[in-house]
Amino acid sequence: MEKVIDFDILIDDSFIQMCQNEALSPIHNKYVLSLVNDFEDGSWRYSKFQSFIWDNIAETSLSQKEREKLVSKSHSELVAAAKNLRLTDADEVGSGSELAEIVLYGIMKHYYNALPVVPKIFYKQNAQDNAKGADSVHIVIEKDNDFSLWFGEAKFYNSIEDARLNAIIDSINNSLQTEKLKKENSIITNVSDIDSLVDNHELCKKIKDALSPQESIDSIKPKIHIPILLLHECSITQGANCMSDEYKESIVNYHKDRANSYFKKQIEHLGAIFRYGEIKFHLILFPVPSKKNIVDKFISNVKFYKEQ
Repeated sequence: MEKVIDFDILIDDSFIQMCQNEALSPIHNKYVLSLVNDFEDGSWRYSKFQSFIWDNIAETSLSQKEREKLVSKSHSELVAAAKNLRLTDADEVGSGSELAEIVLYGIMKHYYNALPVVPKIFYKQNAQDNAKGADSVHIVIEKDNDFSLWFGEAKFYNSIEDARLNAIIDSINNSLQTEKLKKENSIITNVSDIDSLVDNHELCKKIKDALSPQESIDSIKPKIHIPILLLHECSITQGANCMSDEYKESIVNYHKDRANSYFKKQIEHLGAIFRYGEIKFHLILFPVPSKKNIVDKFISNVKFYKEQ
């Protein structure tokens, strides 16, 4: 299927093509995607970015059945979705985490053609909790009646310098533990969304059988993809006023540098995981000029819809 998303793609490549350390291994299972928003009248398009969030919020916050009930009722859908969102992000470290989850869902749907089989914000224990386990859980239908599993991580950082990278690696390490993977698999097979979203009954049964608790986690690791969204404040973007070649080149160079630092750390910390080389990792980098402006506007919109 064609990949369609409203943002400009600056990098969409295997990490092999940009790795600066010949001794680093394995790198064949790693990929980098760099997206940027554009500008208008000399300013970064905040309104376009916020529209992307709210255009995708229902998929993150409502189950398939909830969404079906609200077809053609866009305002009602937004109100219902907002009720499942946290009103504020109280702690500075986690600030914007739910917003990042929604952005990742949008990227997964529009760019990777993924099915949102477990809308994590909907299935949280309550609206004041962070989503448990992976930040997003998707299935991608592959050719030849096959499928892949995508367990996403999403962060919104003030910086993606080296000191900030360990936290995301620790989170991925936690999500790749066998007991956590089995828990995610059981959620996928127990919620009704998969039956509605996968209309091929033979494939649906194949997915459920593969994710059965009786099956070894080792057998599905070649099907696992980990998309890692790092939505991040960026001084380059903050200082730009148009989508110039200079701006794009600066972002490409910066993101390639960050990808090298990130994957070096990831291999050092996660390389001992059994069959690590068979799991695919997708580093997704998205720069913004101001985290605070985006989070404050998001919270303001959530408050508005919660009060409807």
